[in-house]
Amino acid sequence: MRQERAVRTRQAILEAAAAVFEQRGYEAATITEILKVAGVTKGALYFHFESKEALAQGVLGEQDQKIAVRAQSTKVQELVDTALLHAYRVRTNSLVRAGVRLSLDQRADGIDRSGPFLRWREATLHLLDSAMRQGELLPHVVTAETADVYVGAFAGLQSMSQTLSGYEDLEYRIATLQRHLLPSICVPAVLAVVDFSPERGARIAHEIDEAEADDTVRSA
Repeated sequence: MRQERAVRTRQAILEAAAAVFEQRGYEAATITEILKVAGVTKGALYFHFESKEALAQGVLGEQDQKIAVRAQSTKVQELVDTALLHAYRVRTNSLVRAGVRLSLDQRADGIDRSGPFLRWREATLHLLDSAMRQGELLPHVVTAETADVYVGAFAGLQSMSQTLSGYEDLEYRIATLQRHLLPSICVPAVLAVVDFSPERGARIAHEIDEAEADDTVRSA
């Protein structure tokens, strides 16, 4: 019971920090405001996070959690699904949005913002290498270069979508990115069966939530 309470407290602190970071940015955010939003004592906060920097790293670490998608007939579809799922979570999850904002916050001095970029690049490169081994990519493709372009373009569209629509059009923009990028690296037969629908991210998220709920019921 005590461990469960500690987990809930940590999550409440992270969500409060995310709300403040998203609204004010890292530099303007204060521990005092985060404490007020979280409704916890200073001791409880410092038990889990020793500083504002540690809080920011905690939020950054949540950005790319729960992005594992189900195996598909092609690795390219898994690549598309991963991107669309993340886009959906950015639009609907304040903790993920705050992590994205911190990743792109040029004024966030003192925190290492490289983690999400490196993890996204690693996950993308893994899927691209798997797709290459399965014959889904064109022979000229250099997967490491493609992973860099893919992650960089994704990050740029996140920033653009946040500025223009508050992320409301992010899934559409990410689907459009992939329809433009993938023909330059994929064999035509693979492209013919890939689903680029912007709504696919929401469907995948709901499937994951239902599976987690079923697991919880079975373990209760």
